[in-house]
Amino acid sequence: MHDILEKNAFDPLGGDKWFPKETWFEEDMPEYWGDWGCHSEVDELKAVLMRRPGAEVDDFDFREVRFRTEIDPERFRAQHDKLADFYRSKGIAVHYVEEQRKDRPNALFCRDLLLMTPEGAIICRPAMAARRGEETAVARTVANLNIPIIKTINADGYFEGANVMWVDRETVILAVGARTNRAGAEQVAAELKRIGVKEIIYMQTPCGQAHIDGVFNIASHDLVYMYPSQVPYSVVDAMKKKGYRILECPDTRECKEGFGVNFVAIRPGEIVMPAGNDRSREILERGGVKVHVIEYDEVVKAWGGMHCCTAFLKRG
Repeated sequence: MHDILEKNAFDPLGGDKWFPKETWFEEDMPEYWGDWGCHSEVDELKAVLMRRPGAEVDDFDFREVRFRTEIDPERFRAQHDKLADFYRSKGIAVHYVEEQRKDRPNALFCRDLLLMTPEGAIICRPAMAARRGEETAVARTVANLNIPIIKTINADGYFEGANVMWVDRETVILAVGARTNRAGAEQVAAELKRIGVKEIIYMQTPCGQAHIDGVFNIASHDLVYMYPSQVPYSVVDAMKKKGYRILECPDTRECKEGFGVNFVAIRPGEIVMPAGNDRSREILERGGVKVHVIEYDEVVKAWGGMHCCTAFLKRG
């Protein structure tokens, strides 16, 4: 009997193969999920999520969905297509939300519906009744791309992704206001802290301003462009202490109507912005930024610009 036991003896621990793999989820992402993730507004842009305007923009009351005025649907689509084509010309993969509700003309503003993190996507919950439900189509698309969804805003919270700006891997700006309430912001903050964010710079969006990216944006690792009267001093001070230069948009029209602050950095120091914002372009170019321009005057009739239309899926 002793010989039989010896012959069939085994290690009760099962050897090293039974031990857990002690890695962060972020380290596992490329192997198990794919090359996704973002913790910057300016690192090289490699993949984006967009919604090409479909039937939802053909027949609707612009007043009911908070557009500035009526639009020409074909021109609206054509300008959106030019931005997507520009991304492709720079080697950026463009993924589309293919299915969307037919009563949601704001659905092209994907930045509001998805916040990408180094560990996956936070699915947002829009504030306005006219936008609520757009996020379900984004969630389906993200899942089909094999991007992990690490959080969906729930309970009484609402949060739109354009109210977060990544400063670096350990720092974000998070705004509370008409489109992000305290409950939503607390959910986002808790998730970001869980994945390694150590500093959250809070700000209050002014009345009449929906998101951070309409008044504040990052053009390179050391340069911010902003509309000064709409950004709290505490935010500016925090960025200056991190070594950022601050350039100010001097033109109310360019900020509020031209969406000149609402640009997209495709890599550090190189951006694309709506045409017609000549003063902003000059200031940024003098600051050392390479600026590309695209006609976008039809799209901005919806009170949104290029940054609003672009959810980052992969940077760096």
